[in-house]
Amino acid sequence: MTDKKHKQHEPNEEATEATAEQPQVDVAELMKKLEEAEAKVAEHREGWQRAQAEFVNYKNRIQRDAESQRANMKGDIIQKLLPVLDDLELALANRPADNAWAGGIELIARKFQSALESEGVKRIEADGKPFDPNFHEAISHEPNADVPSEHVIAVVRNGYMLGERVIRPALVRVAQ
Repeated sequence: MTDKKHKQHEPNEEATEATAEQPQVDVAELMKKLEEAEAKVAEHREGWQRAQAEFVNYKNRIQRDAESQRANMKGDIIQKLLPVLDDLELALANRPADNAWAGGIELIARKFQSALESEGVKRIEADGKPFDPNFHEAISHEPNADVPSEHVIAVVRNGYMLGERVIRPALVRVAQ
């Protein structure tokens, strides 16, 4: 038994021969390879981060474009419906006082105006305001002693905005 114990503590001759046969490891060469690998990792990480940022920007741009397209489509539809509101308002302005149907027309006009307001449409207030070509379209310039020059005398057709976008300018008469 002592021989077995003695053999366990002696160095293994095969292990020492294998170590002697292994080529010498060049630490400088390994460090260079490690630095090159780390540089590639950093390059790939930067490329990945750039691609990720570009993708986020792409998603945001697509979302903005979709929202803009929806707003344009909504504005186009509302623009087509505004003449109906004009006709209802014209009918109400010229209604006979004793007709029952006029009350129904007034109710329809209020519901229509309420539906437009719920979609973000608001009327451009122009009467008595300074003329602004961004919001008003002048159909005439008239002398008027009661209204200052370049102010709106009367609104011929109401203008409307959808959010910050003018979907139809107000047709106005302007004081000279």
